[in-house]
Amino acid sequence: MNVFQFIVQNHSEVLRVTLEHLRMVVVSIFLAVLVGIPLGILITRWPGLDKPVLGSANIIQTIPSLALFGFLLPVPWIGARADRLAILALSLYALLPLIRNTYAGIKGVDHSVVEAGRGMGMTDRQLLFQVELPLALGVIIAGVRVATVISVGLATIAAAIGAGGLGEYIFRGLAMVNNQLILAGAIPAAALALLADEPTPDDPRSPPSFDLDSVPFGLWSLAREPDRCRLQEFHRTGRSRGDRRPAT
Repeated sequence: MNVFQFIVQNHSEVLRVTLEHLRMVVVSIFLAVLVGIPLGILITRWPGLDKPVLGSANIIQTIPSLALFGFLLPVPWIGARADRLAILALSLYALLPLIRNTYAGIKGVDHSVVEAGRGMGMTDRQLLFQVELPLALGVIIAGVRVATVISVGLATIAAAIGAGGLGEYIFRGLAMVNNQLILAGAIPAAALALLADEPTPDDPRSPPSFDLDSVPFGLWSLAREPDRCRLQEFHRTGRSRGDRRPAT
């Protein structure tokens, strides 16, 4: 009996552990997004915090997963249940791509567009939600997808602490030296990771094509075509911006 026949014959159990796996991944990514994206925005507003925040996320990423589970076991309430511990650990691992991509996406917005928005009298809040975030959305979504793929892979280790998921088959197969069981957990996990990273028509990894409807009217042309804007102002007022003479 090959691995596919095993999955078909035990489809109910495979479905159960797959749903457990998905639940851990979805909840952990949701929590990581709630923390990571605001942190990425924060360090664009407070440049002095970028190195400590990104450095801390990098340090968490380098901790071996089993060691992190061990560190979190004594934590009250979290360590009482294996699924809570696994979700917290997965959320911590997902922070780095979310923080880094949010920071890089906002910092990558054309400076002339931001300055044009300030010139139109937009507040920092309006600039963030109406200009910077819409233009950085592709990079942020790419970070969410990377974090999801990382969580799908790491969630298999959660079975080592009794949190369930597809890792149950992998650890059972390792204990029994049974490649069929190992593949029964590894193949669905790999399929989930591929689905999480499945390209879409608006794939953030492709060259960005921003929706200019999300940017306030006239802001893009003001930043990209300053000469035309100055010419329109001259025809409207009868003087250029640099002309200090009073209009007649």
